Amino acid sequence: MEYIVTKEFENTRIDTYLSQNTDFSRNFIQTLIKNNQIFVNGKSIKTSTKLNAGNVIKIDYKETDINIEKENIELNIIYEDNDIIVVNKQKGLVVHPAPGNYTGTLVNALMYHCGNLSKINGVLRPGIVHRIDKDTTGIIVVCKNDIAHNFLANQFAEHSIIRSYEAIVFGNIKQDNLKISEPIGRSTKDRKKMAVVYKNSKKAITNINVLERFFYKGNSYTYINARLETGRTHQIRVHMSHIGHPLLGDIIYGYKKQPFNTQGQVLHAGELGFLHPSFYYKKDTEYTKKDYVNFHSPLPQYFEEILNTLRK
Repeated sequence: MEYIVTKEFENTRIDTYLSQNTDFSRNFIQTLIKNNQIFVNGKSIKTSTKLNAGNVIKIDYKETDINIEKENIELNIIYEDNDIIVVNKQKGLVVHPAPGNYTGTLVNALMYHCGNLSKINGVLRPGIVHRIDKDTTGIIVVCKNDIAHNFLANQFAEHSIIRSYEAIVFGNIKQDNLKISEPIGRSTKDRKKMAVVYKNSKKAITNINVLERFFYKGNSYTYINARLETGRTHQIRVHMSHIGHPLLGDIIYGYKKQPFNTQGQVLHAGELGFLHPSFYYKKDTEYTKKDYVNFHSPLPQYFEEILNTLRK
């Protein structure tokens, strides 16, 4: 892995820079530095080393050196066959391991459950064709083999997959329906966050349908359905924050002080629909309704309880 430092990171500590520009935790980066696995311009450095624009950082680290353990973690499996597993993910469960955090994830649990997952995304992300955030609940599909993985990955790339979420946001959204079409990329102010930016960004479209409106203890809230046309990192959270209606519970893109103890954003992946990989084996030119699958997940209990409180 190699990175070239840009001017905006002039005089930044190397452990800070890498924690903002990689998936590595700061503790893991510091461990790599102590083990002489990170170099700047070909030389070993300290965790306190400050960078200059144009510095070349090289990380001597390979995922193949990692052994991801199988773990008996309880899962709510909605559907399973020889190609895919559809899981109703609980709040607080990370989807896949990352450097410095190799346990307690959905991948660890699935490896215990079935053992075989597609190899396309490497050691840390076997079978993972899409992700939802740690504190987002709901449906995620995982692939058992490379054929299924490629088949679904193409649908995600073409934006032909149905992805529908439910959320509660701050404020009163006056329109019953609206389309948010704003590009999303890495925030220029905080590299750990995404943002609506117009350089080094990708097209992002979210369709919002208002389900209910509430006024509770002096504040307005709106219960929405959000259907994605694209699938950018934190897309719904970023878009809703951008239009002034951040998600309830989202302290990253919303308010630091929250009226409910939600343990993260109130966001649920309630529907996922796609063309099943079995269609690939048929070699047909046109698919039928039988080839298409659609999965639904009811709202989790904590979400229902908040709605009931707001309704009162």
